Amino acid sequence: MSHAIRISFILPLITCGVAFAVFQPPNKQEREKAVGSLAKLDPKLQRTFTDAGEFQAKSTPGTFGWLAQHEEPGQTYDQYFDSHPNIPDVVRSKLYIQPIGTFDKAISPDLNLLRDYTAAYYQPLEVVLLPAAEDKDVPATERINTMSEKKQWKTGDIMQWMRKRLPRDCYAMLAVTMTDLYPDEGWNFVFGEASTRHRVGVFSFARYHPAWFGGKGNEGTQKLVLRRAAKVLTHEMGHMFGIEHCIHYECNMNGANSLEEADFTPMELCPVCLRKLHYAIRFDPVARYEKLQRFDAANELETESKWIKARIEAIRAAK
Repeated sequence: MSHAIRISFILPLITCGVAFAVFQPPNKQEREKAVGSLAKLDPKLQRTFTDAGEFQAKSTPGTFGWLAQHEEPGQTYDQYFDSHPNIPDVVRSKLYIQPIGTFDKAISPDLNLLRDYTAAYYQPLEVVLLPAAEDKDVPATERINTMSEKKQWKTGDIMQWMRKRLPRDCYAMLAVTMTDLYPDEGWNFVFGEASTRHRVGVFSFARYHPAWFGGKGNEGTQKLVLRRAAKVLTHEMGHMFGIEHCIHYECNMNGANSLEEADFTPMELCPVCLRKLHYAIRFDPVARYEKLQRFDAANELETESKWIKARIEAIRAAK
């Protein structure tokens, strides 16, 4: 893929009046076909990419759900393989996270935790958290949003700035900020935008905390903010490997039209997308899941920790 991807959660007026075919969730046979033939893989990899009831099939979207508003054909593993995706090599082998601006600990995700989660998600690749760039050092067009009355930056300007800063060993770089974003004057806001061709993207966490809407946090808010930020960071990094939106399962690579829809998606990858990632970075499935499980347990992500622990046991038992 070479086009830019906008993580928009766009206003309904953008798609109002546009008729799309009703999305029909793939059936079991179609989902198995999307994974591709597993016959030549060793038993542990076969089990890794097999759904034995652990995964939830993609459900029919609501009226304003992503697949109700966006016609997407989906991408099988074979289609992914045949596309000859751009993948890391011996030179371009690291993932970079570039913070921009200030991160108020009271409302922002912990950047060190995000780095650790991304490193577990995409191991064995190294993930580098760069020092934060100051606002004044980023040549981005600014405006005040008429609805929120808060500052926004133009995404394209930031990505242009990032392209000139890619280290030689960088496979992909994602910038993160607590400043709201917009792609052009016709849009209210975007959560982020990425260019898979240029291997850069920028994403805002500004709207992830209830404080954005005048609300207050509670004892579960920081965990919610961490979940949201970890999902978007790993989702967008997935696009950098040529993985398109998933239509087969409830999966971290699903598109989302709202925070509510994004919150419903799991943090992990389905068998189809997991096999694509394995082709790109050749992870050890047990080692990857173990690192994720340790992170989830340490950060009280109980549901995810329990689910991954069961997956580890199932893969180890495969013969």
